[in-house]
Amino acid sequence: MTGHIAAIYRHPVKGFTPEQLSGANLTAGAAFPCDRLFAVENGPSGFDPAAPVHLPKQKFTVLMAIADVAKARTRYDEATGVLTATAAGRPDFKGSLGDEAGQAAFAAWLADLLGEEAQGELKVVQAPGHQFTDHPLGHVSIVNLASVRDLEARIGRPVDPLRFRANLYVEGWPAWAETRWEGRELMLGFARAKVFKNIVRCAATHVNPVTAERDLDVVKALFDNYGHMNLGIYVHVTNSGPIAVGDACTAPTMESAE
Repeated sequence: MTGHIAAIYRHPVKGFTPEQLSGANLTAGAAFPCDRLFAVENGPSGFDPAAPVHLPKQKFTVLMAIADVAKARTRYDEATGVLTATAAGRPDFKGSLGDEAGQAAFAAWLADLLGEEAQGELKVVQAPGHQFTDHPLGHVSIVNLASVRDLEARIGRPVDPLRFRANLYVEGWPAWAETRWEGRELMLGFARAKVFKNIVRCAATHVNPVTAERDLDVVKALFDNYGHMNLGIYVHVTNSGPIAVGDACTAPTMESAE
């Protein structure tokens, strides 16, 4: 069963703007490159840069807790470490996330944007080699666009695939076929991966990534129509290789996946 990569995204700052890519290099045993490198604490999280461990997403400024996060439009320059951010009615931000001054300046800009929605002091956190993935072993996330379209048809409303904040969006797979692939291997461009688990969705998907409004209860729609709250899969990269938009995604046949 062969599909193709329709789009590739990274999310340098957890919870903030997806950045579209034309390609990337996947590394065996590693998370998606330049994805969730930074997070913003919503009050003290207990994160220790000297001994980083996975923490629940609720510790940070994410869409699940604060819809207004989507009002910020961010862009990260990997070469310089500079983040730019814009929001309607507010001055633009530009600063380095590689130093404490730039991190503090972005936290202050964000606190002004979020206002009382922020429950505590905001602070940018990071640690070398650590990525703030939603699941401690959720290295690379994939969404099957046919599954999104099937959900749209069931509820009679458009569903922006970016609500699901995946790294890869795939065309050519039958709707929901991926939900039966746990433990199966697949090719992603010139890399190889193994399906780890289905992604259980949360209230972050209720937020419209364009308007920053909670305008659709995706979790309820999934459960009411399919009896589960899954959309998308996590995979682990087992063999390194480059991927690009248009590359083939070869997955198990329906017969071997059942």
